[in-house]
Amino acid sequence: MQVGNAVTDNYYDNIGTVTYWWTHAMISDQTYKSILKNCNFSSDKATKPCDHAVYYAMNHEFGDIDQYSIYTPTCTALLPSNSSNTMLRMRLKNSLLRRRVSGYDPCTESYAEKYYNRKDVQKAMHANTTGSIPYKWTACSDVLIKNWKDSENSVLPTYKFLISAGLRIWVFSGDTDSVVPVTTTRFSLSHLNLPIKTRWYPWYARGQVGGWTEVYKGLTFATVRGAGHEVPLFKPKRAFVLFQSFLAGKELPKS
Repeated sequence: MQVGNAVTDNYYDNIGTVTYWWTHAMISDQTYKSILKNCNFSSDKATKPCDHAVYYAMNHEFGDIDQYSIYTPTCTALLPSNSSNTMLRMRLKNSLLRRRVSGYDPCTESYAEKYYNRKDVQKAMHANTTGSIPYKWTACSDVLIKNWKDSENSVLPTYKFLISAGLRIWVFSGDTDSVVPVTTTRFSLSHLNLPIKTRWYPWYARGQVGGWTEVYKGLTFATVRGAGHEVPLFKPKRAFVLFQSFLAGKELPKS
């Protein structure tokens, strides 16, 4: 089983998320202290002081970034062709070209939503064949998230059960995701108290450090350097080495 940038434990995930925001200079010292003071991470009940502190961080301190990939460009629409600001349009055009060369386009989700809502595409996929679904397809459903009531507070007991059953488990984290960051996964996994088989080391892909990894008895943890929430979208070559090693049952390459 392979799991990437996944929610693991509500308590440790919440602490790890705020820690990531602060250690990556996304929020101020004042806001960080306010969240720690006013938020009860072991409770599902929200409080106004906690909500206010988190709201302030996300709406006044984060800035206009992609929270799933904090170091890549955000999706910005090009200005109309009749715009008088030619210089700005050229800068945007060059920015788009650079994104294509780098292999990542921040507008991917926007393209997907337009594509999957096309009638001909839905017909080809046998989706919404009756046309009775009144809402558009979206990459993330707010309705589903708000009404999903049957999720566990922690899957750490599930990990323990699967490890004891002998499953080979790899957990990996793209390290530029601030929504389910690497710190949350590390905090959570540390409470499994697994014996270490191979100590923390850098792994390589095409001569460059692809990330870092540690092998435990029953579980392998790996980070993917420079990858956001959806690792293969941001770093496909490194994701390929990760997946290839997993299928082969080998540790990630040390050189």
